[in-house]
Amino acid sequence: MTRLGKRQLGWAAAILIFLAALALLPLAVGRDDVLNFVFLILLSITLAESWNIVAGYAGQVNLGHAAFFGLGALVARTLWIGGTPIVLAMAAGAGVATALALLIGVAAFRLRGAYFAIGTLALGEISRTTVGNVLSDISTLPTATISAYRLSHRYYLALALAAVSVAAVAALAASRVGLGMQAIREDEDAAAASGVGALGLKLTALALSTGLAGLAGGLFAYYHISYYPSHPFSPHWTFDALLMTFIGGVGTLHGPVLGAVLYVFLKEYLALRWVDFHLLIFGALFIAIVLLLPGGLVQAAERARRLLAR
Repeated sequence: MTRLGKRQLGWAAAILIFLAALALLPLAVGRDDVLNFVFLILLSITLAESWNIVAGYAGQVNLGHAAFFGLGALVARTLWIGGTPIVLAMAAGAGVATALALLIGVAAFRLRGAYFAIGTLALGEISRTTVGNVLSDISTLPTATISAYRLSHRYYLALALAAVSVAAVAALAASRVGLGMQAIREDEDAAAASGVGALGLKLTALALSTGLAGLAGGLFAYYHISYYPSHPFSPHWTFDALLMTFIGGVGTLHGPVLGAVLYVFLKEYLALRWVDFHLLIFGALFIAIVLLLPGGLVQAAERARRLLAR
């Protein structure tokens, strides 16, 4: 195993230990606002890690990620309300999202660079508009389901899903498949010339990415009592994942985790502290991070470590 692969596994172990410790939080803290805040971080970790697979490792910028998040939410919500256990409903939503991604990916991966990004953005907007027109009424849970609602159940499911996403990305980064994806990211033509099956690896990255996004969408559907079906298809889910990944460090295991924690904390704090200006302030902070630290928080930590080592 390479030195980089060992470092990735080390980070994965540290993150998974921290997530395991969070399992004690509902027992130590009885406040729903705290659980709700950590839930949002855990959901964001899964969403960011899922986007990071196809963009950070395979180098394919997917601006239609919300389509697969929303599809997972739609399928899971429909099956769950119909009586299917939530875990099976989420798995079905992830399967449908992955199947659609593979179907579209065969054609979409003929596009490269900005053309692929624009094509996936169009897919996301088509999905949002279609669902908004067909399912325009608000989706509300049955009364019996609302009375049995427990935030702790959603919290533990989010915790498990975040752990699965981190473990999946760690396993991918340390594998030959992950190395092949990174070769495509650096230079697809050179990778193909050296015998790397570019299309197959990109489809693999897309399947893993959209599968996790579908699971995250199913968790979103399980978490909310009521929402409009088109809401999970909103492009802000795509750009939230993009922002978190770039803030933390794209193409790294721990970058999306750090980015998710910082993003959710700043978003919630600024929304409470400066209601009218929080989006402007957050946008300025993100631009500053991208300009000064294009490698995100991971790059900042590396610079600090090198300075201390001198």
